[in-house]
Formats: sequence, C-alpha cells, structure tokens
Amino acid sequence: MILCKFASDMREFIIADNQDITKAGMMFLLSKQKDTDLLLEADNKAELIQQLRLHPQAVVILDYTLFDFSGADELIVLHERFKEADWLLFSDELSMEFLRQILFSSTSFGIVLKDNSKEEILSALQCASRKQRFICNHVSNLLLSGNRTPQSAQAMPKDDLLTSSERNILKEIALGKTTKEIAAEKNLSFHTVNSHRKNIFRKLGVNNAHEATKYAMKAGIVDLVEYYI
Repeated sequence: MILCKFASDMREFIIADNQDITKAGMMFLLSKQKDTDLLLEADNKAELIQQLRLHPQAVVILDYTLFDFSGADELIVLHERFKEADWLLFSDELSMEFLRQILFSSTSFGIVLKDNSKEEILSALQCASRKQRFICNHVSNLLLSGNRTPQSAQAMPKDDLLTSSERNILKEIALGKTTKEIAAEKNLSFHTVNSHRKNIFRKLGVNNAHEATKYAMKAGIVDLVEYYI
C-alpha cells in the first residue's frame, strides 16, 4: 500500500462518471475524507471541461472508458490545458498501451480500478488529494512484468473476435446509443448490456466508444450510411 505525506490543503473533487451507483459510492467515500472541500459531478466530457474551467485545481476522478475521448492524446491535451488539476483514472479495465502513454506523459495521472479493494481505493483518493501519484497494485504488476493487451483487434479475424450478441451491441454503441437506451430497446437489463460493453472493449483492446466505433466501421458491423443517418 502506498503512503502519502500529510497536507492540510482542502481539495475540490470532480467525479467524471455517468454511472449513478459509482458516483454515489465515490461521493460517500469522499464525504468521509477530512481534506474534501467540495464535491462536483460531470456526466460527459463537456460538463467535465466546464467544471474544470470553474475549478482548475480540482482532483478529477474519471472513468475514461465512459466518456467520448478520441484517445489518450486528447486526455493529455486536456491535462495540458488544466495543468493544476490532478487526475485519478477510475475504470474497470484499460489497455496497457493507453496506461503507458498516460502514465509516462505526466505524474499528475494516477490509476485505480473499480474492482480494487476499498482500502486501495481510499489510498488512491488520499494520494490524489495530496498531489501524489497512486498506481494500484494490479496495474503496477502489469507494468513491471511487461504484459501487454491481447493481440490487437485489427490483426485478429473479425468473425472470431466477437459473439453475435456482442456485434449487435457494438453496432448500437457505434450508432451513438447509451447503455440505458440499448437496454430499453433490446429489453435487456442495464447490467447485461454493460457487461457486454466491457467484454467488447476488452476483446477489441479499446478504451472507449469512439475507438470501438472505428473498429465497427472497419469490420463492417456498421456502415457509413447508417452512422450518419
């Protein structure tokens, strides 16, 4: 476990996540922290940028996979725009290529996963609030071992990569529909669609809907005519 030096400065936090249960849990944990000054929310990239304009020194707790960033470069540019902010990436799964690019770009980025223990998440929050980087044990071990994500999606036969259900879900994601919208249209639970989404991203080696959409168009799962209707 990583220990952080004590700092008396109170910090503002922006929870950038569009999953209600995650936001509620994070709000609860942060409300118990003595150095928490203000808790804010952002449900999408535009709201996050607006909050950063108002609170440029905040700690941003971001699920990158749920926001429409075009790639690691765009997130790095956003950090360059708001240099005083600190970032804690809080996601289910992120590709090693992405992690390496982000972590080597700035010490302002920390990483903790949603399936980490409560103790590790609390340590990550404490470090972020005190401007110290936290990298969870799982990610640290992967980086040290040199493990990489599976063979890239582009190099694998597209017919063997996704199940038919996953291809259908990917098509809806590529057409810009949210997890809630897909669940309602297909008469599935939010949890089921979200599980498909995670599996799709993991198999494709992508981190967000934008990257998944590029694969969907290359693989012929959605064509340009459908995409721009």
